[in-house]
Amino acid sequence: MKTTILKISLILALLTTIGTGCEKNTANLWEISPENSVAVIQQEVNGIVFKFCLLNENGAPATIFNEGENFSFFFSVTNNSHNDLYFDPDFAYYADNSFCKVYTSNDEDLGKPFKVLTVLTIGTAAYPFPTGESRVFQQSWVDDRDSVWSWEKATYESTHQPYLEKGNYYTAFKYRFRFEGKHSIQTDTLSFRINFRIQ
Repeated sequence: MKTTILKISLILALLTTIGTGCEKNTANLWEISPENSVAVIQQEVNGIVFKFCLLNENGAPATIFNEGENFSFFFSVTNNSHNDLYFDPDFAYYADNSFCKVYTSNDEDLGKPFKVLTVLTIGTAAYPFPTGESRVFQQSWVDDRDSVWSWEKATYESTHQPYLEKGNYYTAFKYRFRFEGKHSIQTDTLSFRINFRIQ
């Protein structure tokens, strides 16, 4: 009897693994690769929708790019919780965060396309996040701007990254998101990883 239960458990575990499809989703680790047909990570947690992808020069999500082609990071957070909240999008400028960093397949850190210069320290209440609203962060890898720009409560400047050579790369970050309000929401640590290729 124990052997039968063990066999059934193993079969169910195998079917669950096969049924997860192209998008890896293991305990809040969301990962996509060029081998998949999926080019966008999109997950909902407690009514908050997270979307992370790379965009090609035509603005379409992709994980395969041609050598000499620029790409952009696209990350959005949408409030579908039916509760008005407050959201400080500090994931983009938190010092210890790898948001928008690119790594080679051998884990060599190639850096970010931007450097955070200043962060205005104000309360979360300055960032209303009503139901149905989205916060969108979009940034090109190759950014020739020489001027400083602002997004939310931080200022940035370009690190003037070069075009990537042929090879395999990834971008990944982890973050625990907080949404304040009458019905506050705090996620577990969410992990995003996009494996991509320059051909």
